[in-house]
Amino acid sequence: MTRATAAILKPTEETIAAAAAALAAGKLVAFPTETVYGLGADATDDRAVAAVFAAKDRPSFNPLIIHLADQTAAEALVEMDERARMLAKHFWPGPLTLVLPRREGCPVSLLASAGLDTLAVRVPRHPVATRLLRAFGRPIAAPSANPSGRLSPTTAAHVAEGLGDRVAMILDDGPTAIGLESTVIDLSRPEARLLRPGGLTAEEIEAVIGPLAGVEAAAAPRSPGMLESHYAPALPLRLEAASVAADEALLAFGPQVPPGGRKTLNLSPAGDLTQAAANLFAFLRRLDASGARRIAVMGVPEQGLGRAINDRLRRAAAPRPAFPA
Repeated sequence: MTRATAAILKPTEETIAAAAAALAAGKLVAFPTETVYGLGADATDDRAVAAVFAAKDRPSFNPLIIHLADQTAAEALVEMDERARMLAKHFWPGPLTLVLPRREGCPVSLLASAGLDTLAVRVPRHPVATRLLRAFGRPIAAPSANPSGRLSPTTAAHVAEGLGDRVAMILDDGPTAIGLESTVIDLSRPEARLLRPGGLTAEEIEAVIGPLAGVEAAAAPRSPGMLESHYAPALPLRLEAASVAADEALLAFGPQVPPGGRKTLNLSPAGDLTQAAANLFAFLRRLDASGARRIAVMGVPEQGLGRAINDRLRRAAAPRPAFPA
């Protein structure tokens, strides 16, 4: 049986308002940008962001790009240095994503940034994306609107074919102009680095801020989420825990929770993997501050979003780099 698809709607004042209302209700909305169609969710809603990973069958919690209406909205979330402001002046709105340090108190879900202290931000040029962002009034997390590993969608029909009824609606404004994802530049360190080539050339960027590192490796861009030890709490983790010691904190999952421990947080008492994904990074941070000696982590099923949860937990538990005393 063919799976039903979401409503495909032309962008009007009414449909854009409906799309903003759907986002506010925690639903997913596909919309056009000048690069490809994006799968949008409220970036400040942990559960909505988790639903993005579930809809895409995304195998790991790689950082999502946060779409914003203008530079002012971006500066409310991230620390922009002179390089970032120069690039924003030349290329925003447009197909350029900047990875920058999160501001203290940034409301974007930790899941959207894969637990990192940086955020990938972009101001899209497409008028429908801009109208939706202004109508919604909050940042939108939006990776490409396709199942993970499949070709990125450049039409509304591509979105419908790939995601079916996993989205509340699809705003259709015809084929995208560029058809290639945005260029991603990491400015979180002194050395500007090309993380992903895209709709803006490295030469155009270098003309504004000077040489980029990573240009030679552009054919195989790295993701911040691929480090072996990645988003590691200060406390060590013990995985597949069936019990908890008095001096340990417990990251639990499901209805059967062992007693004891200094502090317990349950990712999902009902065993809901989407809820567990939404809680993962926030709960790790809270347990990290519990005063325990170690965090014991109960097992999570290796299926659906559980694969991504376990990937993040394994990376958090991986051996840490050794530093001189």
